[in-house]
Amino acid sequence: MIDQLRSRVVLEAEILVLRQQINVLRRTRSRRPIFILIDRLILGGVCRLFPKIYDALAIVRPETVIRWHRAGFRSYWRWKSRRRCGRPTVPLEIRRLIREMSLANPLWGAPGIHGELLKVGIEIGQTSVAKYMARRRAPPSQGWRIFLRNHADGIAAMYLFVVPTISFRLLYGLLIMSHGRRQILWFG
Repeated sequence: MIDQLRSRVVLEAEILVLRQQINVLRRTRSRRPIFILIDRLILGGVCRLFPKIYDALAIVRPETVIRWHRAGFRSYWRWKSRRRCGRPTVPLEIRRLIREMSLANPLWGAPGIHGELLKVGIEIGQTSVAKYMARRRAPPSQGWRIFLRNHADGIAAMYLFVVPTISFRLLYGLLIMSHGRRQILWFG
């Protein structure tokens, strides 16, 4: 009765797992079954897609199948992030030249240095120039905090507020305050 309620795909997946276990037992002559890569792929992949099939595992523990699945993901991502052939590396002299130019001319940026290198005859991409430029620790111009400290005398703040009275009338107030000496300029 329960088998009739389960979906056909789950039943076929369970049959696949059971048949794979029978194939492993037929192939091995010793007491301990030997699993090859295709066995691990089928058992790990099918059990990952249908977690209820872990109950059908007879010759291997579910923890082992989960470990195989994790090892498969590790090997996949190791393969995916392997070192591939790509752009040729930039020679050390050109990298030093880019660094010196970026230190000597901090306002040029990658496009300016890239243009100067093209004029000299050095064929290199602008992104490569940006990669090898010297990084500055301090920003090239002042930040907001320094700007506010330098211009505090010329900055004023305004605050408009509403006060309800006991007779349900609304009083509107406006406060203008100077940042330099923190004094009230106008209140009304």
